[in-house]
Amino acid sequence: MDERSRALLKTLIERYIEEGQPIGSRTLSRFSGLDLSAATIRNVMADLEDMGLVTSPHTSAGRIPTPRGYRLFVDTMVTVRPLEEIAAKEVEKGLLPDSPQRVLNSAAQILSNLTHFAGVVMTPKRAQVFKHIEFLRLGEGKILLIMVTPEGDVQNRILPTNQDYTPSQLVEASNYINTQFAGKSFEQVRQHLRSDLDSLRADISGLMALALQSGVADYDMSRGDMLLSGERRLLNVGDLSSNLDKLRKMFDMLEQKSVLMQLLDVSSHADGIQIFIGGESDLLPYEDLAVISAPYSVDGQVVGTLGVIGPTRMAYDRVIPIVDITSKLLSGALSS
Repeated sequence: MDERSRALLKTLIERYIEEGQPIGSRTLSRFSGLDLSAATIRNVMADLEDMGLVTSPHTSAGRIPTPRGYRLFVDTMVTVRPLEEIAAKEVEKGLLPDSPQRVLNSAAQILSNLTHFAGVVMTPKRAQVFKHIEFLRLGEGKILLIMVTPEGDVQNRILPTNQDYTPSQLVEASNYINTQFAGKSFEQVRQHLRSDLDSLRADISGLMALALQSGVADYDMSRGDMLLSGERRLLNVGDLSSNLDKLRKMFDMLEQKSVLMQLLDVSSHADGIQIFIGGESDLLPYEDLAVISAPYSVDGQVVGTLGVIGPTRMAYDRVIPIVDITSKLLSGALSS
């Protein structure tokens, strides 16, 4: 693509984001700064359409960007604005060191308030570790396993067993496991079972194996949660609310969370700002939506992702720095 075509595509997308209407050759001539005839602009637009970067709605002679056009725009053409001082202070004030949960909730609310779209934060993953385990005899062939996580969550499982353990054996096994493995991951316990099984008494190793096989170790503590704020603001976005079927699909996605969780998880493994344009991949199969995200960290270790969910027709140059500074200040607040 030559520089003239790039300039016209950039102008078209910027004007479409600003005006929300298909952009015609007269508007492009006025705002592009190029001394081109209307016929020349129409020819360039036809070429861009053949490349899949713009499309012409059947109701208008003007053109609008496609997901592919938006992708080229955000990857190579956006000039990010410095964040307004008032907005920067609002982020900084809202993310003062506090309890982690309150800071994470505040981050989602700030992202929504500053962009007028939906703010989302994927909370840190919790390690699969336990703080305390206890075995209680329920009767012949049945044991109650009680597990307490470092966060105070309690999980109970009834374990069927072929061996009839005495109360003293259960207490001894609980004490041994708590002394040796409290605060360690279930995978470390599994490794210990594989390597040191012969050195353990049969009753203790048997109870450890039962605990690991009971489903407690598979309890979904490794997955973070998703905090969403301001999703109702998306009802005020004409591009999203004008079609009831699209609106229903969008809110189904927000309610089910699985698509967003997968997208945010992908973002957590990348460096810096990530921009997902709806319709260009299976990660975000909704053409009118876009997500701008960034990972955040605790003491230098990436633990989650935050972002903004809005229409593809959003002011990327303004939203990108909001997401960027929020991720940096959230990292600082959680590391304090």
